[in-house]
Amino acid sequence: MTSQEKSTPATMTTSWVVILLALMMGMQAVATDLYLPALPEITQRLGFPSGDAQYTLTGMLLAFGLSQLAWGPVSDRFGRKPILLGGLFIISVAAVLASVANNLTELVTARCIQGVGLGAVVMCGRAMIRDLYEPNEGAKVMSLGLTGLGILASISPSVGGILAESYGWRSTLLTLGIFSGMTLVLAIWKFKETLSHPNPNSLKMLPQIKIWRNIGSNRHFQTYAGVCSASYGGLFTFLATSPFVFIQVFELTPRAFALVMFVQSVSYTVGTFFCRALLKRWGVNRTVRAASLLSLSSGTSLVSMSLLGIHSATSVLLCYLGFVIAHGIHQPCGQSGAVAPFPRTAGAASALTGCIMMGLAFLTGLWLANNMDANETPLTYSIGFWSLVVTIIAWGPLPKTSLQSQLK
Repeated sequence: MTSQEKSTPATMTTSWVVILLALMMGMQAVATDLYLPALPEITQRLGFPSGDAQYTLTGMLLAFGLSQLAWGPVSDRFGRKPILLGGLFIISVAAVLASVANNLTELVTARCIQGVGLGAVVMCGRAMIRDLYEPNEGAKVMSLGLTGLGILASISPSVGGILAESYGWRSTLLTLGIFSGMTLVLAIWKFKETLSHPNPNSLKMLPQIKIWRNIGSNRHFQTYAGVCSASYGGLFTFLATSPFVFIQVFELTPRAFALVMFVQSVSYTVGTFFCRALLKRWGVNRTVRAASLLSLSSGTSLVSMSLLGIHSATSVLLCYLGFVIAHGIHQPCGQSGAVAPFPRTAGAASALTGCIMMGLAFLTGLWLANNMDANETPLTYSIGFWSLVVTIIAWGPLPKTSLQSQLK
């Protein structure tokens, strides 16, 4: 029996853990990437400014982040599976509501409900890995799951572009519900509870405040949650601005834009392969630091191109690819590293990580909504900023004690 087929304590093989993790973490990519090619049409059909389209993303992400603060402790008390199944059901129902929305308020409301369900699903994915694996192995398994996320992200824009052109923008939102429903059926069938020691104090206010404080003050958590959050800030910038930059500014067709998204998603997937190779040679910390230099070079190139007046879809995409490859390295290391020191409160640590990530994305979305212009500079300058933040955090001090010695 290979290492990929060995049974975990919850009687799931590692192969099934990876498949389920890919679907759980990939739910976020499908929720964002699938409808991106339809965003310009949505703004036209429902009659609101293009800048307001950011609220369909930022509203969902704010609910996604904040809801995890509730889902995490609940899952530490009652287990991962009921929270996972409930989250998938919520996403499915909200997708139907979004597909029949008649104005911006209805659409944003449905997307916020989706965010609540998405928070449960993604939080359970991170916590599940900590339940089953030690830190180094967890980072490798997370990278395998995020490779699956990259595949879903590479397919979603192309599917969304075809759906938008053939059946209209509503079909892109409804398809998320179909995907979530299919994942729900698979989770009922194959997911086995991974929480072996429920925490009876996780829903008590004072003990929970102490848990939050313990997690937030941990230097490893600060570093790895900071790296994956700042890196996601750059990715979110691209997701939020690219439909308008490439379709409206550079005048690409929705299908051509889908090709742009395919290239960036494949690059992210390549990054996850690099992540596993680098982890074997360098370990988590050196891998993160090396990837941050790639992020910085990419962000610097984007800003330089704008300052030099080089404006083209090709130049923006090529400069951005280094950042998204590095993102494929930062996310497995950051998300598993942030949760690793807290095996008994993995749900809470996962929730706090997700809340920080989505909080930064929400603030980025607010800035973008007020600074969208008829050029690519909001995209290039914002990614340049986040690349610098990633590098500063990655090269900051870590405690002398090893991550393994901090396990509680």
